Amino acid sequence: MKNGKQQQPVDSDLRWRWYVLDEMKPRLLYDMLALREAIFVIEQNCIYQELDGLDKAAQHLLVTEGKVVIACLRVLPPAGQQACVRIGRVAVSSSWRKHGIARSMMLRAIEKVQQDYPSCKVYLAAQTYLKEFYQSLGFQVCGDEFLEDGIQHVPMQI
Repeated sequence: MKNGKQQQPVDSDLRWRWYVLDEMKPRLLYDMLALREAIFVIEQNCIYQELDGLDKAAQHLLVTEGKVVIACLRVLPPAGQQACVRIGRVAVSSSWRKHGIARSMMLRAIEKVQQDYPSCKVYLAAQTYLKEFYQSLGFQVCGDEFLEDGIQHVPMQI
């Protein structure tokens, strides 16, 4: 790993798999979107357009326990003038937080970006309260804080 961090062991009953949208069965897609909505819209009390059209181009990492989606994130390839790959929609079910899943997902995402797009920087818009978490993964602040959908964010990249 480029940043020297090793993946933490996480429950061995979990399944980690990358998908593109066309590979997802409808029930799996529904469950991923329901998890994201439960966290980003309901839990964070934030009304915004969850279905933003970007999932179509993304690679999605889903973590499942049995048939239940417990965590997910997406990786967006470089587009247009962008020379960076974006990681976003990082979500972990509330009952699975504090198990190292977010860290393991992010390490897998960083590794995937480095394999698939070795010359690209990795970018994310972190909710400000998570800045230290992302810094522990090697991300650095690359701009000023901004308000997105009523929540403070900070741009970060590796």
